[in-house]
Amino acid sequence: MPKTYSTKPKSLDKSAKARGSGLRVHFKNTREAASAIRGLPLKKAQQFLKDVIARKQAVPFTRYNGGVGRHAQLKNHPKCSSVGRWPKKSAEFLLGLLKNAESNAENKKLNIERLRITHIQVNKAQKLRRRTYRAHGRINAYMCSPSHIELIVEEKPESAKPKKDREIVKADDK
Repeated sequence: MPKTYSTKPKSLDKSAKARGSGLRVHFKNTREAASAIRGLPLKKAQQFLKDVIARKQAVPFTRYNGGVGRHAQLKNHPKCSSVGRWPKKSAEFLLGLLKNAESNAENKKLNIERLRITHIQVNKAQKLRRRTYRAHGRINAYMCSPSHIELIVEEKPESAKPKKDREIVKADDK
């Protein structure tokens, strides 16, 4: 059975898709990073993820935030209080998928400057089993939490009334 996306774009002619299945990247970190770039223009999302890798901007953690420290970079962020991290590997995987979606959009001859992330979803993939050896001859499970990621970018018409883009404030821009 062919794999399908969980949602369909409004216009197939004005959208591009990308997906990754069973990616060896932590689900919780990837879900939070994807939530941070949902709704952003493609170029802004790519720049945000590059800044996350360089630790210039932090990803706000809204759901899976138990034990996550607070950081001053998130003080003025519109999505959360001040809880966040810099999930480098998740940002690299999401950057790769955004680049793939951008290439697909170029292939469809869409305007790259007007692309916006309309759908991004991260699902848990099947856990990969390993084992770790414990004291007194015991063995425990040692599993990773991979992810399935899918995203859709759509070209927004120029004549439409532009939405105010969420502005992500850097800590050093005061």
